[in-house]
Amino acid sequence: MRGLYDQPAEGAPGYLDELVESLLEPAMSPELRQLGRTLRTWRHEICAWHQAQVSNGPTEATNNLIKVIKRIGFGFRRFRNYRLRVLLYAGRPNWDLLATLNPISPP
Repeated sequence: MRGLYDQPAEGAPGYLDELVESLLEPAMSPELRQLGRTLRTWRHEICAWHQAQVSNGPTEATNNLIKVIKRIGFGFRRFRNYRLRVLLYAGRPNWDLLATLNPISPP
């Protein structure tokens, strides 16, 4: 599977098709056949990566972090506190740029 991303843009669709065919053989385990079906379903999107070489991984990671913080917070009463917690978990916020979130100012 990793070899797919080493392929040039023009060779990727053929490589993916061969991979899917080999995964869909009856001799393969049910899990590998399911992987073959998933790759076949997402063929266009997988091949599109070779043109743009952009992934939504960073966005998905940020969304996951925000959801974890929301679960940990058990429901923040103020959006300001929720926003502050997200920024603190996500990294070191620059307080000078975030004047509305100054931790010293009263709520």
